Amino acid sequence: MNYNLYDIQQSLNGKGRSSSVLKKLGQLTGGEGKNLFVAFAAIIINSGLNLLGPLLIGIAIDKYVETKQMHGVLVYSGILLIVYIVALVANYLQTQLMGAIGQRMLYNLRNSVFNKIQELPVAFFNQNKAGDLISRINNDTDKLNQFFSQSLMRFLVIIVTMIGAGVFLLSINPILGGAALIPGVFILIFTRLISPWVKRRNAASLKSTGGMSGEIQESLDNFKTIIAFNRRDYFRKKFDDVNQDNYRKSIDAGIANNLLMPVYSLFTNMAQLIVLAYGIYLISIGEFTVGFLISFLSYTNRFYSPLRQLAALWASFQTALAAWDRISVILNLQSDMTVEGNQAPDGKLNYILEFRNVYFSYDGQKEILSDVSFNLQRGKTYAFIGPTGGGKTTNASLIARLYDPEKGCVFLDGKDIRTYSEEERSRKIGFILQEPFLFSGTVKENILFGNVKYRDCTDDQLLSILKEAHVDVLLDKFDDGLNTKITSGANTLSLGQKQLIAFMRAVLRDPEILILDEATANIDTVTEQLLEEILKKLPGATTCVIIAHRLNTIENADEIFFVNAGEVTAAGSMEHAMAMLMEGERES
Repeated sequence: MNYNLYDIQQSLNGKGRSSSVLKKLGQLTGGEGKNLFVAFAAIIINSGLNLLGPLLIGIAIDKYVETKQMHGVLVYSGILLIVYIVALVANYLQTQLMGAIGQRMLYNLRNSVFNKIQELPVAFFNQNKAGDLISRINNDTDKLNQFFSQSLMRFLVIIVTMIGAGVFLLSINPILGGAALIPGVFILIFTRLISPWVKRRNAASLKSTGGMSGEIQESLDNFKTIIAFNRRDYFRKKFDDVNQDNYRKSIDAGIANNLLMPVYSLFTNMAQLIVLAYGIYLISIGEFTVGFLISFLSYTNRFYSPLRQLAALWASFQTALAAWDRISVILNLQSDMTVEGNQAPDGKLNYILEFRNVYFSYDGQKEILSDVSFNLQRGKTYAFIGPTGGGKTTNASLIARLYDPEKGCVFLDGKDIRTYSEEERSRKIGFILQEPFLFSGTVKENILFGNVKYRDCTDDQLLSILKEAHVDVLLDKFDDGLNTKITSGANTLSLGQKQLIAFMRAVLRDPEILILDEATANIDTVTEQLLEEILKKLPGATTCVIIAHRLNTIENADEIFFVNAGEVTAAGSMEHAMAMLMEGERES
């Protein structure tokens, strides 16, 4: 299955609708109905009271200023002061409420994206850069949060203000009001025409930002290699390329986002000229008053000035849409690694594991395994050998169900492996990777990672458990034993030490199948012999699958399989296996 986010986004080709943003954000703000209602009510009150001001000013000018009745002027001034104070309180309330709602929405959105990523299979991570995923979780969700907590509130205020101002304009003088609103029609048409272009520019900018994050992450992860080969120039050039691309895309997005502002200003000035010219004419023929002309000009400004703010907000909205497209691609993904219906074990299958006519490809084109069939019996040790790229690790990954076959079936303990839940499968199968990953913390925390059975053990209890499993001697390789600190990336430990921790972590789970993928490749000979002794002391029912190149690692295996060119063949004796390996290496 194709999990490449860029390919999926390309295939969608902008099919997502703007309304889907608000719909999904509405789902993410579940339980906020009361706060949203209060915030919207505060917006209505704030906008309504601010719109009332120009009308009161116009009345005061016509009734009291022109007749020089200072008492009336003072009364209306007091009323205006109260109106503006109440509007200030309402504005503060709406800002606080929407800000809090926005932060909770951001929390829920990031949780949703991160939880969705955790549901996806290994193939997803093989096809996408970690830096781009980080950018989507951090940067893109923040763009949505900024729109929702800041821009959306201002957008609602602007809409309410414009509607209110339009109603006042038409109610004071319908003809003059209609003339004042004509430029607004052209603004609407212009905005509708330019919005797709603005969105595309912002989408390209966000994509470029994600690509730059991916490049930075890759360079930092491989910094040791960069230093070792003295190729700072190569990575400097690669970063310069993505940085230049990000710069150009950001400039393009900035131009697109700021294009609306001067156009809106032009139409605003045209509207004010129309009102002023026609208003003076109406005053000259006695159909209008100076006070109402001042009110009218104020309402015209209240209608069009927000449009200039709306230009910036519309650009923010287009950025939010572009960010949403990138986020929704992840949220809409469905894993193809589903758990099938419950299945009773097949009593005829006496094997702990069986591959039956398995075909597999990583990209859907190049076939890695072709019609592979073999079985593993309980309690035996099996070695998989073959040339590099022959498919050994692929077989191990299918055994652990990191991937599913394209055709055929893998049976675990008499049942289709797809019928097991993730918890059941991880209890039955232990996998020691060639390059194990450790978390920041201590050796103890890493050993107990994901182990519900022993997670509350004290140091003494854990030492006793490790002793029973015959792996306590491995702690001698660490200065502070269980309490040895592990920093980010575990750079303070050798690769061999990391593999020892992974070995203890896997053995402690007491799996029915233990897979070792080059798990002793970076361990000295003495420690390797120690691990071999520990493997011999595993419970008799434990099946071991060993992928290794060292002869002494595989010579004690009960059966050896030769893996090459998409096939898995029983190798028979050690001598025959080595002959097949040498021939396979020459062919590759």
